[in-house]
Amino acid sequence: MHLNAFSETSNPLDMTQTDEFASLLASAADLSIPHSPDIPYRSCNVVLRHQRFHFLEWGAADAPTIVLLHGGHQSAHSWDLVSLHLADRYRVLALDQRGHGDSEWSRSWDYSNYTMSQDAEAFIGAMGLEKPIVMAHSMGGRNSMLLAKHNPSLLRGLIIVDVGPEISDKGRQAISAFVRENEEFDDLEHFVRNVRKYDPYRSREHIERTVKYNMIQREDGKFVSKCDSNPRRAGTLNKKEQRDNITLEDAGAFEFPVLLVRGETSNILTPDAAERFRDALPQGKLATVPDCGHNVHSQNTHGFIQEVDPFLASLM
Repeated sequence: MHLNAFSETSNPLDMTQTDEFASLLASAADLSIPHSPDIPYRSCNVVLRHQRFHFLEWGAADAPTIVLLHGGHQSAHSWDLVSLHLADRYRVLALDQRGHGDSEWSRSWDYSNYTMSQDAEAFIGAMGLEKPIVMAHSMGGRNSMLLAKHNPSLLRGLIIVDVGPEISDKGRQAISAFVRENEEFDDLEHFVRNVRKYDPYRSREHIERTVKYNMIQREDGKFVSKCDSNPRRAGTLNKKEQRDNITLEDAGAFEFPVLLVRGETSNILTPDAAERFRDALPQGKLATVPDCGHNVHSQNTHGFIQEVDPFLASLM
């Protein structure tokens, strides 16, 4: 049983009439996130590469477009506060990547970064987008870098959140351990407590409001991760192929503006690795957001949008 609302057909679902939207507005008020009082917000589905993908669409259809790619074991809803803030100026399309959120799981258990980057390219094409801006976090950031590597003329600009060609093994292992320990629960309170220990930057209220996007209730009553956790998926993730690689040399060919956003206490992207990545980019900028770790945009949303807003305006 799903715990959240989403479109179950080819017709969009108006999300502004749901309790979830009221909950989001409460979080925005708690955190003093500026936003328009009246914005379009819809849940939609699209078929790409013989697979159904769910996405969230915010803002006016004729506004400049931003495509959002979430991190591993997260969903399009991880961007909700950012999307709410941006929707008065931009058309924001937040994609649930394969095996995540409310998108279909891969029949072939293929969750490589390269395959996901192809999904993103297909999404941009299917939506008829001309040189969109892409904003992407962690796993989504790697997917966006591969997208830029193989089709650099596709993008107007890129915002990469707390990931790069060089990442910390210690941080990656910490995230993997958290994921392994949080795949199945008898009750949601257990999961909330674990997230609270792992993520001290977010309030308990905010975590409770978002837990429905990460878990689903099985027929036996247990709550399990909405991300495909089939052992064969783990095998595909552990078997990194050459086509998944992204290097500093590759980044040197990104001939468009790139903003790299790092969390001050990130255990994934070290300060030195972030600076090397910035220096490799022809038009690269680096912003470090205080009072947050790897999940920058959810742990310090206010600090994140303060860095992102002027960069986006410069691309217009």
